[in-house]
Amino acid sequence: MPLHPEAEPFVAQAKQLFPDLGGEVTDAATARRLSAARGDDRPRQAVERVEGRLIPGSYGVEIPVRIYWPSPGTGLPLLVYFHGGGWVFGDLESHDGLARSLANEVGAIVISVDYRLAPEHRYPAAVEDAYSATVWAAAHAAELGGDASRLAVAGDSAGGNLAAVTCLQSQERGTPEVAFQLLIYPVTDHDFTTQSYVDSGPDCLLTKQHMMWFWDEYAPDLEVRDHPHASPLRADDLTGLPPAHVLTAGMDPLCSEGRRYAERLEEAGVPTSTQHCPGLFHGFAPDAAAMPVAAEAMREVYAVLRTALG
Repeated sequence: MPLHPEAEPFVAQAKQLFPDLGGEVTDAATARRLSAARGDDRPRQAVERVEGRLIPGSYGVEIPVRIYWPSPGTGLPLLVYFHGGGWVFGDLESHDGLARSLANEVGAIVISVDYRLAPEHRYPAAVEDAYSATVWAAAHAAELGGDASRLAVAGDSAGGNLAAVTCLQSQERGTPEVAFQLLIYPVTDHDFTTQSYVDSGPDCLLTKQHMMWFWDEYAPDLEVRDHPHASPLRADDLTGLPPAHVLTAGMDPLCSEGRRYAERLEEAGVPTSTQHCPGLFHGFAPDAAAMPVAAEAMREVYAVLRTALG
């Protein structure tokens, strides 16, 4: 299916701003500067309260987070969110609008995590920060007005990778207990020969060249990439992981690996729902409020989360 007509102007505009990673742009600082312009004019909902904090990570690291409350009260679900950006760019600001929408539409306290970025902090720095933030959220649920028994993790793209890996780590370590995982067009492997990579063309905002560059910045060692904490699709056993919702986009080289991860979860007996958006591009979620077809897709995401955490 071709790119949806509503998505065409977004992709055209984004291509002018999105850096030519691995081509003309080879350094992370330039990539971050160019990509940051995409989020300047995104709509942002008002929420009850927003607060920035520094929370403890591993080895004395402090992790910036931004916490969003949809309403006053206690006993609200908690959603720990990891932004996309190939582990190299993206931050609290780039996904501020999406975090606000998640808080309001799901009725959950959203904790958006500003994990360390590559190449300054390569794998497993982001993985450590994601897990530490989830542990912190569970431990501080009551203080925040949340319910630790309704703790979910979520993320898009590289953030979807971190959400999936956090669930693997939580299972391995026995804590915290994660009730649900939302994976939005996640990175689950480093195989560039899948069908969606082969089929990806100029209408895909994200390209094979981009992903190869991201992986080189994040985990240049090929053996490291094989570890399930880098490529969760390569985990031997996914039995016992939290229920999941996996969203894939048709115009996305990551589509095949996202679908395969959902299949692996189902094969392992994990309750898993899937959502495919055939005419949408990788990275649409932060722009969804301004694109009716994407907004409709995100309404389904919000409904799934409300049901899972209700």
